[in-house]
Amino acid sequence: METTSSATGPAPPPPLPRWLKRNIPKGDAGRFTANVIKDLSLVTVCEEAKCPNRMECYAHRTATFMILGDVCTRRCGFCSVAKGKTRPVDPTEPRRVAEAARRLGLRHVVITCVTRDDLPDGGAEHFVRTIAAVRELCAATVEVLPSDFAGNGEAVDRVVDAAPDVYNHNTETVPRLYPTVRGRKADYRWTLEMFRRIRRRNPAVRTKSGLMLGLGETWGELLDTFADLLEAGVEMLTLGQYLQPAPECLPVVRYLPPQEFDEIGRAARRMGFRGVASGPFVRSSYHAREMMVHSEDADARGDAAKVPAIESPP
Repeated sequence: METTSSATGPAPPPPLPRWLKRNIPKGDAGRFTANVIKDLSLVTVCEEAKCPNRMECYAHRTATFMILGDVCTRRCGFCSVAKGKTRPVDPTEPRRVAEAARRLGLRHVVITCVTRDDLPDGGAEHFVRTIAAVRELCAATVEVLPSDFAGNGEAVDRVVDAAPDVYNHNTETVPRLYPTVRGRKADYRWTLEMFRRIRRRNPAVRTKSGLMLGLGETWGELLDTFADLLEAGVEMLTLGQYLQPAPECLPVVRYLPPQEFDEIGRAARRMGFRGVASGPFVRSSYHAREMMVHSEDADARGDAAKVPAIESPP
């Protein structure tokens, strides 16, 4: 789908298909989570990226923490996180993230970040401190979802050496669409090399990546990208529908029906991923603990094809 401009501005987005309409949870089940986040002055990607699952996740007392501030140095075409002048890194943030995880009773803590190209290490040391703080206060597994650290291999090594249980980095899209979707600073080849580097550095750290669908990719391009990720050592894969989070972001090219997500997910599992979550509402950290457990079970059996699918809610 292409947008058109007029004197009144860009054309409005097409109406959402029925399978992308969510029921808003009744009551105030998510208030506890929201209050914890507010009380500790934390940022979540759930709010900043306008995730469609945030009410569901908050109701289950879970959230994905976003560290290193709320302003990003990149201008990716798909993202609604604020861009511009960043603020100094807050040294109290790791402890506050850990305290939030403790209050929420999290068994699996997911930590992501804004991209901080203005920092010499891209924020790697801050990730290390946050991982340590969480492990000090909580008996939880830790999943990190850092930026690409602008090609800084030493920064990747620093985070890997902190031994997170899962190292997640989103490929986001197929290589042909990288310049449009991820911008000039992102490099598909470095994304793959980063995963190879993680596997070489510490094979015990589980690797994970995700793609947004509906940006104009083809089936053949998806399968080629899956093959590249498997060759680079990626074990787990998330596949979800791209939804335009703000008018200035890239428009949706196509809404994939749930049946097509099921088919793509089956293809990915047949190719050899240890865990696959594929559905319109799937996001990088959606049911993250369940995916990690399924991946571990598949490893124990040596059988990727029988890993249960982690479905998006109806």
